[in-house]
Amino acid sequence: MYNSPYLRRNTSVRRVMTTVLLAMLPAIAVQSWLFGGALLVQIALASVTALLCEALMLSLRRRPLGPALTDMSALVTAWLIAVCLPPLLPWWATVLGTAFALVIGKHLYGGLGQNPFNPAMLAYALLIVSFPALMAQWPGLNVGDFAAQMEWVFGSVRAADGMTGATPMDALRTGLLTGGDTAAVMQSTAFGHVAGAGWEWVALAWGAGGALLLALRIVTWHVPVAFLLTISLVAGLASLIDPARFASPAFHLLAGGTMLGAFFIATDPVSGATTPRGKLIFAAGVALIAWLIRAFGAYPDGIAFAVLLMNICVPLIDMKTQPPVFGHKKGDAP
Repeated sequence: MYNSPYLRRNTSVRRVMTTVLLAMLPAIAVQSWLFGGALLVQIALASVTALLCEALMLSLRRRPLGPALTDMSALVTAWLIAVCLPPLLPWWATVLGTAFALVIGKHLYGGLGQNPFNPAMLAYALLIVSFPALMAQWPGLNVGDFAAQMEWVFGSVRAADGMTGATPMDALRTGLLTGGDTAAVMQSTAFGHVAGAGWEWVALAWGAGGALLLALRIVTWHVPVAFLLTISLVAGLASLIDPARFASPAFHLLAGGTMLGAFFIATDPVSGATTPRGKLIFAAGVALIAWLIRAFGAYPDGIAFAVLLMNICVPLIDMKTQPPVFGHKKGDAP
């Protein structure tokens, strides 16, 4: 007679990470098509840096290089960092953020599966706190050719202000601070039908990639549903109370990093909650904090800080949401 478990999924870290990378391709392709190829260069920079830092830290820790360098986990972290950062960010900032994520965010805590904080969000938080002006260099829709973008990434020229424009979150914040209301502010060229011009399609592409992860059971429904539902409910309630001050739920869903955060960042199985109820609480907390930062904070998008703050709460969340032991009722001693 065979021992349990009787059913096993044919999966591995490499297979899961490769699937995540493939699910990211639609959004990367859409963003590169609409806003230029600088994103692809940032992905290459982050990938090379991540692999070099992974190899260095494994060597210092006297761990075998082959399995860790080929499981694709370092590349997933690198790609997430690259897509979160402005494509026109100077190359050294991308290298710095990626190295910080791999060395401090991952290996300082013991490597894959041991990190309490999301490494990609640590990199983003480091850079936006240290270099806020550089982190505002987002390209406008169909503005600037590839050569000009590379001058921003690798050169020293910073005079071509026409290449960059305010993100939808920045434009909305600035307009509200100068006395406008949401309806008037969203008439500017920075906005499309619902959110940012062009960024709506990028958000939908992230949603499509996330749907693939759900269909393949790489992630469960708990985090994306709780995240998107919470931010929709909170934004909807605020918009009903004061529509001139607060943007609609549709804007919050399709602007900033909402879709990316819901499907690719908050679903991190290492730094996020692991129990079913815990995932719902974790994702709802991330969405609520992110909306509060968007509405009242000093940063245009608060998903990175929201994820890191909720990472701190994960041990308590998991402890309080443990399901009952098989064969026992809830509250019984095992």
